[in-house]
Amino acid sequence: MKPIIIFIISMIFVTSLNSCGGNKSDGFETPINTDVINHDVSDASADKPVITFKETSYDFGKIKEGTVVSHSFEFKNTGNSDLIIGDARGNCGCTVPKYPTQPIAPGKTGIIDVEFNSAGKHGKQQKTVTLVTNTIPSTKVLTISGEIEPLQ
Repeated sequence: MKPIIIFIISMIFVTSLNSCGGNKSDGFETPINTDVINHDVSDASADKPVITFKETSYDFGKIKEGTVVSHSFEFKNTGNSDLIIGDARGNCGCTVPKYPTQPIAPGKTGIIDVEFNSAGKHGKQQKTVTLVTNTIPSTKVLTISGEIEPLQ
């Protein structure tokens, strides 16, 4: 009987360690791809792209545990050259961004869709998505938040 209890406790422990472990490989965090950053940060000339968001945070309010919610963050390239998003990563495997992989021309708009899966979450939550772009600064953080109500 004791080995079964130890096994169950071990499995719960391992599951809790990996519950938010998306974007991992062999136990190590996969680094964010920064290949698009090919400019001198001190050269903030007018020729650079600029990413301008309508909003950088969104509160999805109260939802029941297990609900999947999503939000679209709209942005515009207000700069003078093509905007490239090289990578977008959620800080948790429960937060998954989808972003345009093609360059965004000056004056054009795009969408970053962020999906949050509340399974196994409780209480107030705040999750982030970090974008790596060819803008100055080269990173931008989007935030989603809300409160997860337990299932009854």
